[in-house]
Amino acid sequence: MGKTAMEERPPGREEVSFQVDRVSPGERVLSFSGSLTVHTVGGLLPRLREFWTTENPAGILVDVSGLRKVDTAGALFFRELEGESRKRSLPFAYRGASGLLEGILGMVPPEPDVLPVPPARHPGLVEEIGKGTVAFFRDFVRVTGFVGDLTLAIGSCLVRPGSVRWGDVLHYMRRAGVDGLPIVGLISLLLGLIMAFMSSLQLRQFGANLYVASLVGIAMVKELGPMMTAILVAGRSGSAYAAEIGTMIVHEEVDALRTMGFEPVRFLTVPKVIAAVLVVPLLTLYADFFGVAGGLVVGVTGLDLTVHTYLRETMASIGLFDVFSSLAKSLVFAVIIAGIGCQRGFQAGRSAEGVGASTTSAVVAAIFLIIVADSAFAILFHYIG
Repeated sequence: MGKTAMEERPPGREEVSFQVDRVSPGERVLSFSGSLTVHTVGGLLPRLREFWTTENPAGILVDVSGLRKVDTAGALFFRELEGESRKRSLPFAYRGASGLLEGILGMVPPEPDVLPVPPARHPGLVEEIGKGTVAFFRDFVRVTGFVGDLTLAIGSCLVRPGSVRWGDVLHYMRRAGVDGLPIVGLISLLLGLIMAFMSSLQLRQFGANLYVASLVGIAMVKELGPMMTAILVAGRSGSAYAAEIGTMIVHEEVDALRTMGFEPVRFLTVPKVIAAVLVVPLLTLYADFFGVAGGLVVGVTGLDLTVHTYLRETMASIGLFDVFSSLAKSLVFAVIIAGIGCQRGFQAGRSAEGVGASTTSAVVAAIFLIIVADSAFAILFHYIG
């Protein structure tokens, strides 16, 4: 039997002794005596690492009968020893443990066995398509149910107009309409400038500068005016509707409305829809005007056209049917923007991340439905016209 002694004498009266006894070719007895506390345990850590490096034990027996004092730092030391033995699949046991030591060890739970982490499973293409399809139909069912609730709420308000919160309607009209005038006007003016400039580069070669007015007027009134206005309103107001209702969901204000007997769709959604229906057509006419004005700037400054000639050609190319069809589009776009914004708000999760996701979804879904509706209108008006 061999014996190796390692002793640590820290400053002060506390000291700890640590020795290794080789009782057999494989079994090692680690004997501790003295005080194993926060003041002495640090000196044993290098010696413990040296033990694992130089020895090749087949089993560990820890003799703690000589310890007079142990604190939680000492218990952590023993748990570290247990954990290393467990990793090496070595038998481990204590000898001479007193009730005090067992109590201290009980305060420090043993390190749990680390289970192997299974490799991440990446779903295949078919599974992804299936999940996307299921999510689409679930969303379709939720949107359909919301459309039904909104239709009933609007029908009830048409029967009893006094039940509508007209103060909120005016508030949302100001936010969606008046506050949006600068950005809608600027974007439309720039669109008119760009279209007139780019088309003039081609038409000028054939001496057809005059037709720039017709091209800009038809494009703005029939397509770009309603669509760009709707996209801008969706980005400004649709996202705001979703964020507002989503925040109310987080703060449980919608639940409070239901508790007090208010119908949330009627109380929160109807004023927003009415405001959008009243404001978006006016913004569309406003956008059409600035789009034509942008083309007029290019026509007068770069194409040698007079203001009278340009406006006369524009009015000759645009009929009342074009204007009314543009307004009809804007009405449908307004319902889509307000409706989908509120619907996504009611579907928001009860967290900041959920509100952000619902706001993003409201804008993306609104723009997608606007383009789909515009495509349907293009086919419809082609056959009607």
